[in-house]
Amino acid sequence: MSAEAADREAATSSRPCTPPQTSWFEFVLEEALLEQHLQKPSPDPPPVQLIVQFLEQASKPSVNEQNQVQPPPDNKRNRILKLLALKVAAHLKWDLDVLEKSLSVPVLNMLLNELLCISKVPPGTKHVDVDLSSLPPTTAMAILLYNRWAIRTIVQSSFPVKQVKPGPPQLNVMNQIQQEKELTENILKVLKEQAADSILVLEGALKLNKDLYVHTIRTLDLLAMEPGMVNGETESSTAGLKISAEEIQCQVCYDLGAIYFQQGSTNAAVHEKAKEKFFRTKELIAKNGSSSLHFTIDEERLAGYCQACEVLTSSSDDASQQATPYSQIHSCMKSGKYQDLVKIFLEDNLTLSLPEQFRQSVLRELFQKAQQGNDALDEVCFKVCVCNTVCDVLQGRIIDIQFCQLFLKPSKEKIDFLLEVCSGSINLENASEDLKRKMAAFLKNLCLGMEDLQFVFMISSHELFIKLLKDDERKLLIDQMRKRSPRINLCTKPVTSFYDIPASASVNIGQLEHQLILSVDPWRIRQILIELHGMTSERQFWMISNKWEVPNVYGNVILGIKDSLTRDLVYILMAKGLHCCAIKDFVHAKQLFAACLELVTEFSPKLRQVMLNEMLLLDIYTHEAGAGVSGERPPSDLISRVRGYLEMRVPDIPLRQVIAEECVAFLLNWCENEYLTMQVPLPLVQTNPYVKLGQLLAATCKELPGPKESRRTAKDLWEVVVQICSVSNQHKRGNDGRVSLIKHRESTLGIMYRYVLLVHGNTFCFPLQEPLVLTTILSLFVKLHNVREDIVNDIAAEHISIWPSSIPNLQSVDFEAVAITVKELVSYALTINANNHFWLIIQADIYFATNQYSAALHYYLQAGAVCSDFFNKMVPPDVYTDQVIKRMIKCCSLLNCHTQVAILCQFLREVDYKTAFKALQEQNSHDAMDSYYEYIWDVTILEYLTYLHHKRGETDKRQIAIKAIGQTELNASNPEEVLQLAAQRRKKKFLQAMAKLYF
Repeated sequence: MSAEAADREAATSSRPCTPPQTSWFEFVLEEALLEQHLQKPSPDPPPVQLIVQFLEQASKPSVNEQNQVQPPPDNKRNRILKLLALKVAAHLKWDLDVLEKSLSVPVLNMLLNELLCISKVPPGTKHVDVDLSSLPPTTAMAILLYNRWAIRTIVQSSFPVKQVKPGPPQLNVMNQIQQEKELTENILKVLKEQAADSILVLEGALKLNKDLYVHTIRTLDLLAMEPGMVNGETESSTAGLKISAEEIQCQVCYDLGAIYFQQGSTNAAVHEKAKEKFFRTKELIAKNGSSSLHFTIDEERLAGYCQACEVLTSSSDDASQQATPYSQIHSCMKSGKYQDLVKIFLEDNLTLSLPEQFRQSVLRELFQKAQQGNDALDEVCFKVCVCNTVCDVLQGRIIDIQFCQLFLKPSKEKIDFLLEVCSGSINLENASEDLKRKMAAFLKNLCLGMEDLQFVFMISSHELFIKLLKDDERKLLIDQMRKRSPRINLCTKPVTSFYDIPASASVNIGQLEHQLILSVDPWRIRQILIELHGMTSERQFWMISNKWEVPNVYGNVILGIKDSLTRDLVYILMAKGLHCCAIKDFVHAKQLFAACLELVTEFSPKLRQVMLNEMLLLDIYTHEAGAGVSGERPPSDLISRVRGYLEMRVPDIPLRQVIAEECVAFLLNWCENEYLTMQVPLPLVQTNPYVKLGQLLAATCKELPGPKESRRTAKDLWEVVVQICSVSNQHKRGNDGRVSLIKHRESTLGIMYRYVLLVHGNTFCFPLQEPLVLTTILSLFVKLHNVREDIVNDIAAEHISIWPSSIPNLQSVDFEAVAITVKELVSYALTINANNHFWLIIQADIYFATNQYSAALHYYLQAGAVCSDFFNKMVPPDVYTDQVIKRMIKCCSLLNCHTQVAILCQFLREVDYKTAFKALQEQNSHDAMDSYYEYIWDVTILEYLTYLHHKRGETDKRQIAIKAIGQTELNASNPEEVLQLAAQRRKKKFLQAMAKLYF
């Protein structure tokens, strides 16, 4: 027996404990074999499980003589066992990747704590409080290893873990697993609590600009010797395995990046820190090479982290980041710009840069959002699924089941988009024969899988299908479709298949006409018409659909074209373009108009100008529906074209009235008042009534608000509108000799007929969107409505004082048409801005004048709410004037809400006690009565209530009134500011309660 073994036996012979399961001889032999194994020139890596065995032996509790379990003793045997475990880890160069894969969290925690202990880190000391630069290199390295492991363990615990399928249940094994699980959870809880300290320690390590050393088998042996035999070698800077400063920084940066990335799920700003650490790691690897590192880094995972950080930290104005499809897709998903997302997927079908798994993950996320109730995403899911499917087809993969499910019920829109994706995913000029063959096979199988002939014709007549399949292949496809048997045959007698009947010329013409009706592609329309005219010259194909409508002013010119093919083509292109414009499909409308313009330019200057005018109107609509919604001014070129149209003097050009109306409304909406008032040519004003009316409106708006003497233009506008709204009278003598006055037709004195401005006003007045112009025209008609002699309730409006207060001949004005116009104008104005309190007051006054008191209260309250942040601020006095309050009082009175009447009487500048007392005397009230008493701040009204309830013997209600009057803030001795604050608080609560009642 060796001396060392004898010492061990002597050291433990006097210890009263249960003998270990392993004899001392076996234990010493095991140690010798391990040391011999580790000292081989190129030993095979020892099993990491030796660490588990050594630490388990060293941590076994002991049992004393009273059979009480005691903690494992700190004797030489256990210290040597722990030292052996450390030697195995040292042989592995303390590679955390290897250790973490083979050791559980509790075992690795025990191992690293032993490393801290043997490296002379004082127990109980917070690592964040230790200055690493002042510690011995091996001690500093031990602290770094522990804190690196801590944050790596936190990051690893956040990943989903695949559950291992359990074997046959064994009670002792299950107990052991449960104990280890609980121990792991406790350790993780502590590590997470100390995560901030660990991060600070590692951040501090990045500032160290010196090499460190990690324990080797030799240094561990030196530490195990007697203190006098070490001679301080382990304290020197050359003891142990040297780790360069750059290698330390590389590994620490990677671990910090991982923890920052994990924390970024709750704090997006931390992603910037993660990006900085990962890119620093990447730089260090590029500089030193991954082979020089003692601690390996998964470069594929690092590349994934870098790419994710680029996406998560990219900004919308960063052109370089937006050039990356991942960044663009992330931005679209975050901002909800799903149409842009579809465009990215469609473009990637050509480059094929996005991996299949990434495409599928985006689609899954969209499906999840759609299932959560966002129905608008159904279309987006379909489009992304189609892009993915076409990509799979081109790469020879199996078509996903989701595409088959979404295509169970095909529609025209789905087929159109599918063909668009197919066309955009293959460049026929440069594509290989293999790609063309795959795409052709996909389209053929699609046709064979459909039952609706309409959809089959849409695919088989598409340009891509015709180019991909040769004539023989198309004939073969038709034969295959003819041979298809029906799904269900209820007849016993053989029935001739529809496909076996020879197609007549009329059937072919009908099919082509059907395609002609459906198509919006100018090229395809031209091809179909050429085929139809080749079959028959007797039919006029512009008449096959009653949906194709062209204004009469254009139809006469188009139908005068001698060539029948050209006539049909021009008529159909224009009709389809106008229809697309009406349904706001501006993209197809522009394509159709452009094709028509190119066609007529060759032979008809007149029709060329017509198409230029229609394209101008289309550009106005496009801007108003697009950039104009966000307030972006139209381009100067568009404004110049609008002016050019109004000033155009080309003879014999058919003109549509709507274009002139839209042009004038366009200039008014974009405040081109200077042009309309000063620069528009005088002959144009004299000949174009829309320009004249627009000029007067612009001049009036330009002077608002202005002095009284500057309102000449307002008077001019007033006179013009009064003339338009006038009717001419005819005197007729009856059989009895009396003369009767009959209104029979509109006056011809106005610059335009009344039906154009009022009844047909939705093409001129209604496109107005500029608030000041709308307010001006609205106040004019309100004033015109108020000048009637038989009017009882005036309607209030902004700037109403600028108009004249009387009309010389009241009988000549059609006030019924004026009243209808006021209602329609204010309804339209509220669709432009539902929060304009002046327009809301007008709407309320209209309802009040027509005895619709509940609706009137709704709009009075809404007007106050929008200008006071739902009554949290004081309603401006120019909104709730005394007239408005009195009308609200009358509404409540007529609705039998008498307590509300009494409260509203307080809102007047001078409290109307007479009305309030009379209302409170009413016993048949439809409101909440005494529950409203808390909103009364006028002490006189409260005293009257107290008297009234006492007189009626209503004790409970009298007590409520006494409680309300007894509040200290209503004491008449209070300062005026306190009383006003009390009143304001009650006003706010009352109006909010009313709003909840009437909204």
